Amino acid sequence: MYYRRNKTHTTHTNTTYAQAPADSILIVAVVFIIVFGIMAVFSASAPKAISYGENPFSFTLKQLIWLVGGVFGAWFFSKFDYRKLKSFAGISAIFVLISLALVKFSPLGVTVNEAKRWLVLGPIQFQPSEMAKPALVLYFATLFSKDCTILDPKKYPFYIIFALMLLLIYMQPNLSMIILLLMTSLAMYYVAGGSTKIISSAFILGGLAVATTIRGYQLQRIKIWWNPFSDALGAGYNIIQSMVAFSSGGFFGVGFGNSKQKLSWLPEGHTDFIFAIIGEEFGFLGCFFLVCLFGVMLHRGFVIAKKCPDMFGKILAVGITFSICFQAFTNMSVASSFVPATGIPLPFISYGGSSLFVSLCMIGVLINISKTRVQRIVHYVQ
Repeated sequence: MYYRRNKTHTTHTNTTYAQAPADSILIVAVVFIIVFGIMAVFSASAPKAISYGENPFSFTLKQLIWLVGGVFGAWFFSKFDYRKLKSFAGISAIFVLISLALVKFSPLGVTVNEAKRWLVLGPIQFQPSEMAKPALVLYFATLFSKDCTILDPKKYPFYIIFALMLLLIYMQPNLSMIILLLMTSLAMYYVAGGSTKIISSAFILGGLAVATTIRGYQLQRIKIWWNPFSDALGAGYNIIQSMVAFSSGGFFGVGFGNSKQKLSWLPEGHTDFIFAIIGEEFGFLGCFFLVCLFGVMLHRGFVIAKKCPDMFGKILAVGITFSICFQAFTNMSVASSFVPATGIPLPFISYGGSSLFVSLCMIGVLINISKTRVQRIVHYVQ
């Protein structure tokens, strides 16, 4: 394989960073997932668009616009040296913190389905909580790349900003995003060489915190998860209809565009429960193919992290990979009733511009990390 030497990174130990080709397997997997997602969004959203008196392609066109922006973002970050992102860690965290505060305390915040998570700036509407994912990954990769000591007074300001972010996200409310951010931070801490005792303690304390702060509707979701038929026309409706979609799809599916559950039976079929529509139209084979694509992404992300020459890149790669894949498997588990319902989208698949854009930008950073290798130079003259 051909490597392009980068003289600017030559060190006195005769070790130089070399530029390798981007991870093609990761790129192919992401492209397949995106194509799958655009098809699913069109099929699942067309009936809803028609019911609103809009063009059947209206939701898909909006998704495509965000896709173009996301592809540009992925291209930019795939060319931008990831090591330089360290200097933006604090700025990005503060920016997300201010955006979350605007959602909660300003007229710019918009409430949808009893959750105030969206920020409207002119024609653009996005979720700042989505931007919290890359901000947290960059934040903790910078923090843990030096050392993994938790009780360090120099790190306390970072913890305060992180705690404020979690508090504002909790007030939206968005407990699923808090769980995702906490799990991602623990995964990054572990990769940095963190103590398993501290991680175990964090799990216990986190479980107690969730148990003591859980709200009425969140407790209701857990009860409905155990027995959705206890409120078949209320809180258990979406889960039941999702199960109907999977059972209707069978092994091979009913065919693209032929879903019946999307015809007002499954209200969130183009967002949180789009995996159920995929299961109905493409069957077990389609679901298995999609799960395998995310599995490939998970594997390639960890391979990239393993091969990365510096600790910052390793932790950053793990954080990006874990954040996207954990969110994907959580969404698919919700749709198939393996875990209680959460309001978390399926990355690259669910309708939602901010999620698609942020996920693609994160993949761009991961691609950039995949292009960096260490090559041992025996005789090298500058």
